[in-house]
Amino acid sequence: MASSEIQTTEYNHFYKRYIDLVEDIPLLDALENGLRTTQSFYDNLQNEIWDYRYAEGKWTPKDILQHIIDTERIFAYRALYFSRSLKAELKGFDENVFAANSLANNRAVDELLKEHLAVRNSTICLFKSFNTIQLKQIGMASGSNMSVAAAGFIICGHEIHHCNIINERYLL
Repeated sequence: MASSEIQTTEYNHFYKRYIDLVEDIPLLDALENGLRTTQSFYDNLQNEIWDYRYAEGKWTPKDILQHIIDTERIFAYRALYFSRSLKAELKGFDENVFAANSLANNRAVDELLKEHLAVRNSTICLFKSFNTIQLKQIGMASGSNMSVAAAGFIICGHEIHHCNIINERYLL
């Protein structure tokens, strides 16, 4: 299933900006491409960038990578939950509370990269397990519809979005 096959009724309009960033390719290809691209992107960051904040109160690239990891876990859980349960409903999460409590800046870069790799590989295995019917299953997240497939494409686009932010605001 490609991103163009997802109907706008399958996700909150807020997530359109993420889905639009993903190439119109099958979801598994998007997840695998994202893994390679993001790992390469972060592997090539200069050491001094990892702890940089472009303004007071903004996240460091370590914070951003941890946020990508946390968000992927949450959206993969949503996908799993919706694939297994009709009319499922899940609450949202506060990304700022998560970031403030992640302690990402106390972690080594290689640990964060290993965690990202492990989480993405797990997400790929999860989405490989879904059939077409499961990918179309819809649940409620944060009070809005979300299909299993939409959750997968949001994972991909969210990651692209944050790499773009690092390119625009951190790499001067």
